[in-house]
Amino acid sequence: MKLGGGVLARPESFRAALDAVAGAAQRYPLLVVPGGGPFADAVRAVDRRLGVSDETAHWMAVLGMDQYALLIASCLPDARLVTGPSEIHLDHHGGPVQVLAPYRWLREADPLPHGWDVTSDSIAAWIAGALGASRLLLVKPPGAGGDDLVDPYFPLAVPSGISVEAVPADRLDALLQPV
Repeated sequence: MKLGGGVLARPESFRAALDAVAGAAQRYPLLVVPGGGPFADAVRAVDRRLGVSDETAHWMAVLGMDQYALLIASCLPDARLVTGPSEIHLDHHGGPVQVLAPYRWLREADPLPHGWDVTSDSIAAWIAGALGASRLLLVKPPGAGGDDLVDPYFPLAVPSGISVEAVPADRLDALLQPV
């Protein structure tokens, strides 16, 4: 699942999302891919002021995902921070939450275009495909809906055979549904 960085805008939503993640991970194999949120927004602000290259902005934003991963892992009991596929071990009966800090893995194997049309949504889709996932759950900010749920590149990033669901953080009951 991808936990959107926009969820951080409301601390109560962030805490509720973490509670739902912890509960779901006890029953189902679960890898959390962080969004970029305020960390990527800082990169966007620098880009607007200085006009950094797409390549530089991409890697800075991915490092923002790593920052959010550290925050998520620090807030979840028994969470494991992982940095690549060799560290990810998903037990089919659930277990500790694994939170991906994707920078290192992406530096080695990133096939995605570098630009603002590719966000953590597309990165999460690529990761789901690389791991052979059957489902990708995108947790969005509370009240999210409409056409802005995913980035423009997302439809190209989602491999066939993966069920995708975007869920606002204020409707987390979807996290507890069977996989």
